[in-house]
Amino acid sequence: MRSIVLLGSTGSIGTQTLDVIASRRDQFRVTGLSASGGNIELLARQIIEFEPETVALAKASAANDLQRALYAVAGERGWAQGEYRLPKFIFGPNASTQLAASGADVVLNAITGAAGLEPTLAALAVGSTLALANKESLVIGGRLVTEAAKPGQIVPVDSEHSAFAQALRSGRADEVRRLILTASGGPFRGKTRDELTDVTPQQAMAHPTWDMGRVITINSATLVNKGLELIEAALLYDIDFDDITVTVHPQSIVHSMVEFHDGSTIAQASPPDMRMPIGIALTWPERLKDAARPCDWTTAATWTFEPLDNDTFPAVELARRAGRAAGTAPAVYNAANEACVDAFWDGRIGFLDITRIVGECVEEHLATGHTADADPTLDAVLAADAWGRSRAAEIAGAGA
Repeated sequence: MRSIVLLGSTGSIGTQTLDVIASRRDQFRVTGLSASGGNIELLARQIIEFEPETVALAKASAANDLQRALYAVAGERGWAQGEYRLPKFIFGPNASTQLAASGADVVLNAITGAAGLEPTLAALAVGSTLALANKESLVIGGRLVTEAAKPGQIVPVDSEHSAFAQALRSGRADEVRRLILTASGGPFRGKTRDELTDVTPQQAMAHPTWDMGRVITINSATLVNKGLELIEAALLYDIDFDDITVTVHPQSIVHSMVEFHDGSTIAQASPPDMRMPIGIALTWPERLKDAARPCDWTTAATWTFEPLDNDTFPAVELARRAGRAAGTAPAVYNAANEACVDAFWDGRIGFLDITRIVGECVEEHLATGHTADADPTLDAVLAADAWGRSRAAEIAGAGA
């Protein structure tokens, strides 16, 4: 039985992970849950259902709310106080990092954004297998993360990178010609830049395939998410940026492909359901039986692929530039974007301003404050992250 610590348990990946675990109690034991504190009632239900030993809550001021929610959920079940076991609680901004260092067999990091970096490093330091859904921690940490990891210690949860991991089993590393990273194209596939001028946050949230949180969904609309995945793929699989191609596949059935030097391309295909890559991440290198439904080969279907419109969606090529520069440039790319997503959501900037401001921040950082890749430090990465957020917010506040 594998012990599991789940960071970001109330988010989209977190709840789906618990769905996978719920019917497989003989295989997995949830020893820790962490959450930001934005959905206290759901966290209380997860605690009662899975009985973790430890719970980490970033928002310390929500401690009393959580206590009341636990009593309420227990009362719904007809339990009196004392009939359920309360976990140990850790509160504060470093709570998830402390929980990640508890020594579980698997730490699944589903925290959103740069806040996942220190928990990622903590899990690697104690030797846990890191099931990584928090791509930002690898993107901004770069060599800090890859050099901290033992071979095979990081297992991706993203469907695209899980697809790469599966397809790469078909050949040796020296036989790989390139990786083909698929993108759904988001809700604005086929639109021109002029048509995106007045896009609203609600329109950006209408993803055609996946049901995700706010930041990831808007990142998918701008294709910043695909830019982050590009950098993640290069770091995970030690592939040159010139050897990663992004193609648009609206059906989201082929999750990514590997092309080998003999001309063969191996694709991983399955319906768009995150429970499959989650299951693989929890049991890697084994497969988890019936984690998700397979494709229905008795029904007619058409899969299409088309080139990415880099003029309308420049985020991927901007990520390629930041990734090639390495060092602290990817941290600025990610941080500036997170600040811009907040500004867009609040109505302070337009949709097209997101990638424009991110690009300005990356170029300014490369010209004035970039720390190269030769000697990465956590302090340098965190400083770049803070600068990227501050500078993006400053540009957005000046009227974009």
